[in-house]
Amino acid sequence: MTAAAGPYADAVTFAFGDSPVMADELLALVLAGIKTATCGALRDYATDGEAMPAVGRRDVVLDGRGRRAAVIETTEVVVRRFDEVDAAFARDEGEGDRTLVYWRAGHRAYFERNGGFAPDMELVCERFRLMEDLRGAELERLTHE
Repeated sequence: MTAAAGPYADAVTFAFGDSPVMADELLALVLAGIKTATCGALRDYATDGEAMPAVGRRDVVLDGRGRRAAVIETTEVVVRRFDEVDAAFARDEGEGDRTLVYWRAGHRAYFERNGGFAPDMELVCERFRLMEDLRGAELERLTHE
């Protein structure tokens, strides 16, 4: 995570997922209003020094190329075990067919690729709302440089 320039200079910045393609796919869901939740392994916050989300905090979401694309505001943060995630949270994550079955399969594969998976692993489950689409502002800035 890095600091963003401009009005969100102090904001946490991140890209969803673990590849540029995934970052763009998940960002598109956020911008379409479909994805309003995300989660990460609690262990990653302790080992990577990543800032825990906090209600009211605004973060800058990057696209797959690392460009500022959106601002989201955290509305809820709950720590729960992987096997305690419910269908409502899976739906709010907005991925695939938005079912809990799809969520569990996709997130199990993700966590297996990124440090390991266990059914009882603790997750930081975050809900958020889209505050601003920065893609137009970024294009305007680039055309004036």
